[in-house]
Amino acid sequence: MIPMHINPEVKAHLVKNDIVALESTVITHGLPYPQNEKLALDMEQEVRENGCIPATVGMVRGELVIGLNKEQIHDLSSTNSSTMRKISQRDYGIGFAKKMNGGTTVAGTILASLQAGIKVFATGGIGGVHRGSIFDVSADLQVLSQNPMIVVCAGAKSILDLPATVEKLETLGIPVLGYQTNDFPAFYSTSSGLGVDLRVDTPEEVVEIAQYQWAMGIKSSILVVVPPPSDVALPNEEVEKEIQKAVHDAEEKGIRGAKVTPFLLERMNQLTDGKSMHTNLALLTNNARVAALIAKAYSQKK
Repeated sequence: MIPMHINPEVKAHLVKNDIVALESTVITHGLPYPQNEKLALDMEQEVRENGCIPATVGMVRGELVIGLNKEQIHDLSSTNSSTMRKISQRDYGIGFAKKMNGGTTVAGTILASLQAGIKVFATGGIGGVHRGSIFDVSADLQVLSQNPMIVVCAGAKSILDLPATVEKLETLGIPVLGYQTNDFPAFYSTSSGLGVDLRVDTPEEVVEIAQYQWAMGIKSSILVVVPPPSDVALPNEEVEKEIQKAVHDAEEKGIRGAKVTPFLLERMNQLTDGKSMHTNLALLTNNARVAALIAKAYSQKK
């Protein structure tokens, strides 16, 4: 038996499955305190206001928690990130055995959610192929290709190699649905110039496609990409210029591995005078809203 606790409210709704899973690396490693704690609570509130139950996932003293309570969210938000682990696919055994605290990544949250039976998950941006190395690929993509989950995001983080990431999604057989858009978003921007497999305009369309896909015995996730709200989206050209500066700074400082993404996100916030963080917060709550609409449709159709 794995050390896992499912929040009683979440457990009570598993039969209906009107639940949206939420990741926690954005709390532990993605944003500074107190913005991270406020964001976590805002995302949960957004899910509730749209008729579903939020389940923020994290690891607390070696126990996988599906549905962190407010005290646990506060503790993970306010603790120094250097003392916590990013929990991805390869980290669960280590985290359990060593009684660690940590935030679950996209990959980690998908695996945890399926343990509980949750089928809809909202995040900011998935991981992907890193710039400058086609061999540096996030575990998110492999996990997305092997696990049946509806994942709502704003595309992949724009600090990545987006064309290579989209190509990898195709190779792994992961359907990409544009929610009310024909374009693959670039996280901070509404379009990367890349396309999607299909535009969908309603939550019901997403659910129908997912159910047919899984009925065929295909285990991949369904990736639903949602552009950031237009009033906070940044011009792609402006973002790209600042990303190149941030990547250059990371290379000069010798930043490697799991530290790259947090460094680049923080550097982007500095270079854009806080505009990138404002966009990041807005797209996360918007994704939570869309995910709740999809989870509600999934519950009703189920």
